[in-house]
Amino acid sequence: MSQHTPQCAAPLALMAQGDPMSNDAPGAATREPITDFEQAQASEPFQRLKRRHRSFVFPLGIAFLVWYFAYVLLADYAHEFMSTPVIGNVNVGLILGLGQFVTTFAITTWYVSYSNRRLDPLADEIRGDLAAGAHSDGGAR
Repeated sequence: MSQHTPQCAAPLALMAQGDPMSNDAPGAATREPITDFEQAQASEPFQRLKRRHRSFVFPLGIAFLVWYFAYVLLADYAHEFMSTPVIGNVNVGLILGLGQFVTTFAITTWYVSYSNRRLDPLADEIRGDLAAGAHSDGGAR
């Protein structure tokens, strides 16, 4: 035999009243407009954003992977070249290895700058359109 204390009944009562912690679907009670994401993705500004992003990320990603694998292959197969001294105990392999870190930070800095100039303004425009309901289906389900 179980006894229900007021402490156990309180959460059930809150859930029945539409407590935000209930399992109701978001916006079910308020009938907010639902964004049509397929329509938003098909829009010209979104396509332009994807094109700009990909035109930066893919070529740079490929270039970095080529640089990285060249370093790995040189380290594995060109021992004589990689062990060539440059200054004292500093050799070509060490310089190229540190170059990997420098390249990573340079690419990150370049991407942040590019994103701030070319991607973020367009993303803000798309976000504004979505907030204004430009891509909503009027709340129908």
